[in-house]
Amino acid sequence: MAEKLKIAVIPGDGIGWEVVPEGIKVLEAVGAKHGLEYDFTEFDWSCERFHKTGKFMPDDGLEQLKTHDSIFLGAVGFPGVPDHVSLWSLLIPIRRSMNQYINLRPVRMMKGMKCPLAGRGPEDIDFWVVRENNEGEYSEIGGRLFQGTDNEMAMQETVMTRKGCDRVMRYAFDLCQRVGKKKVTSATKSNGIIHTMPFWDERFEAIAKEYPDIATDKFHIDILTAQFVLHPDWFDVVVGSNLFGDILSDLGPAVAGSIGIAPSANINPEGDYPSMFEPVHGSAPDIAGKGIANPIGQIWSGAMMLEHLGHQAAADDIVKAIETVLSEAGPKTPDIGGQAATKDLGDAIAAAVK
Repeated sequence: MAEKLKIAVIPGDGIGWEVVPEGIKVLEAVGAKHGLEYDFTEFDWSCERFHKTGKFMPDDGLEQLKTHDSIFLGAVGFPGVPDHVSLWSLLIPIRRSMNQYINLRPVRMMKGMKCPLAGRGPEDIDFWVVRENNEGEYSEIGGRLFQGTDNEMAMQETVMTRKGCDRVMRYAFDLCQRVGKKKVTSATKSNGIIHTMPFWDERFEAIAKEYPDIATDKFHIDILTAQFVLHPDWFDVVVGSNLFGDILSDLGPAVAGSIGIAPSANINPEGDYPSMFEPVHGSAPDIAGKGIANPIGQIWSGAMMLEHLGHQAAADDIVKAIETVLSEAGPKTPDIGGQAATKDLGDAIAAAVK
């Protein structure tokens, strides 16, 4: 009897409604091959729902999600709803209520992709960004005073805890060991941010001592972004705070050829709550409805979901199928130099899986 996985599906906004069906198509193809079945439940939580009802999700929405094995998300945000409203009404509550304190994003150039960096190929760009996902710069502590006057002010507090720093750093070192890499790089800014970043550095040094066989280095975030472009081959696993990890994990896939192929995972490593898997690209309102969005980020996120749920062989088959289609002159969407539709690329990857 096939194992049935209970998956909450949130297409969200914009191209989410175009790429999520392709992700599901590939999940079903690999499921048929590996004896996996799915119980998909779709939720219409989105900016459109917010316009209609004043809420992104029902009051018990988070409790509904907790009954699932995993969450498969498309994108959040669309013009007409301020970004901070959409993010703090849907994505961040899920990440925090489910204790998804790890955001994991592979950065990899695949064969068949065109790199924007001269002289770089797939052998040069293959690393991971581990982002702290629950605290740091994205805290809710702060506020505004004297709004609408010349004395108006805004204050936002960064929160870094020993527990929060240690667990994301240990995850980065454990990942480095698990995937056979050699070095963990810390993103910092302790020369300009006087309290939180020296604390981050101290915790990184302390955790590094637990892993004597793994090399380490650290870069201030400004020069680190430059080195992503100049020397992407320097990096194996990069760990950063919520803000720094967010920036680096968008820059990385752009350097690798297209943000359209980049997946991500919001992980609760202990398994106490479902983890959530989503592409990096966002809702892309400029191309929404045109049927030309690249579905690889969503499809690859599905592979990360299966890996997290313990189905490594199925996950590997999805990644291999993506590699095959990209490297063997298969259909390509406009962002990676082709003219194919979203569905064409999804169909090709599903066929390659089979």
